[in-house]
Amino acid sequence: MTSLPLVFDAPRRGRPPKHFADLDEAGRLAAAADLGLPKFRANQLAKHYFGRLTADVEEMTDLPAGLRGELGAQLFPELMTPVRQISCDDGSTRKTLWRLHDGTLLESVLMRYTDRNTLCISSQAGCGMACPFCATGQGGLERNLSTAEIVDQVRAAARSLRDGELGEPGRLSNVVFMGMGEPLANYKRVVDAVRRITSPVPDGLGISARSVTVSTVGLAPAIRRLADEGLSVTLAVSLHTPDDELRDTLVPVNNRWPVSEVLEAARYYADRTGRRVSIEYALIRDVNDQPWRADLLGAKLHKALGSLVHVNLIPLNPTPGSEWDASPKPAEREFVRRVREQGVSCTVRDTRGQEIAAACGQLAAEEA
Repeated sequence: MTSLPLVFDAPRRGRPPKHFADLDEAGRLAAAADLGLPKFRANQLAKHYFGRLTADVEEMTDLPAGLRGELGAQLFPELMTPVRQISCDDGSTRKTLWRLHDGTLLESVLMRYTDRNTLCISSQAGCGMACPFCATGQGGLERNLSTAEIVDQVRAAARSLRDGELGEPGRLSNVVFMGMGEPLANYKRVVDAVRRITSPVPDGLGISARSVTVSTVGLAPAIRRLADEGLSVTLAVSLHTPDDELRDTLVPVNNRWPVSEVLEAARYYADRTGRRVSIEYALIRDVNDQPWRADLLGAKLHKALGSLVHVNLIPLNPTPGSEWDASPKPAEREFVRRVREQGVSCTVRDTRGQEIAAACGQLAAEEA
């Protein structure tokens, strides 16, 4: 088996400034002490950021006016500035392009459904996994996002929903790490962000861990490590084909951790957490949509994971100029039927935002 050189820690364009959302409870208390503030101020700030969803110290009117300037500079520097916001699906889908302090661009997508409100967030600026059908992978990796840069995407979306910016006021219910980047290649910051997202107010944003999904292209050791973190998030594995020959091309990290190792790690995750693993499969016309691949996928998943697996078929959202295209509907339906015949749950994901360049990385590429 050939070895694929991978650089998991991105080159830094500029280290993000320290932010309140980077800190756990002990860190918040230490930061307050460093500023000569009593302990209760740390809890007060946490209630503002995580409970009232504000990162603007001028809105924290129960703080002495003389403190706000220093607190803003030391703990609440501006992390992200919206560059563009575009909506579709009758206003129920909104994609935001953000510019970070060093000019780095990232994207998040907020989607309203009848039964939930879901935010798709980025964990890296760009991506180093080099999957050829992905706009982000085509652009390469710029740098890892900080914990705060990840968390603040969630806070901003929760505030937008609360304030009715996408229609009736609502609550953010689901967060998926399926935007730009490979989450498990930015492991510590992503895990820290998950803890901030799922901890109850005032220690976090209070979103149920079972409503958070962390995706990966198959970094097997990191999957096992995540299983031991004590988190109950959903694991989503972007498999895209059941055979190593094609996956070596579609998902180059497969040269390092082939399908069998990825599925073994996924089984370990399911056993440790009791959670069903989601298998993401972007269906690409005449590439990975053959009936025999559906049969093989179902057979391998049933053997490796039994009932603890669900297949999400994703109609490919082609990028401009790409040779890749979505599979026709008859091929899609046959693929679903064959996977189910193997005793594996399989559905087709609802596709949102095609007219607003919703595929990961498209909007950032246009801006750049």
